[in-house]
Amino acid sequence: MITSNVKKIMAAKGVTIKQLAQATGLAEETIQRARRGGDRNQLGSCSLLTLETIAQALGVRVKDLFDEEDS
Repeated sequence: MITSNVKKIMAAKGVTIKQLAQATGLAEETIQRARRGGDRNQLGSCSLLTLETIAQALGVRVKDLFDEEDS
């Protein structure tokens, strides 16, 4: 299962959903979907471009946004 680290990274950097939305130009709902990420439907709805945009704004690599856990 793939789990999202977006929420953890945002908390560690002190970034709110509203701040990240403003920094990236993405909708707050899109940021929320990326934060939930573990649900296949949510993860699948975030494009690679969206993930790249979020990662760049947070100063991390795209692969840092997610972890893969054994089921």
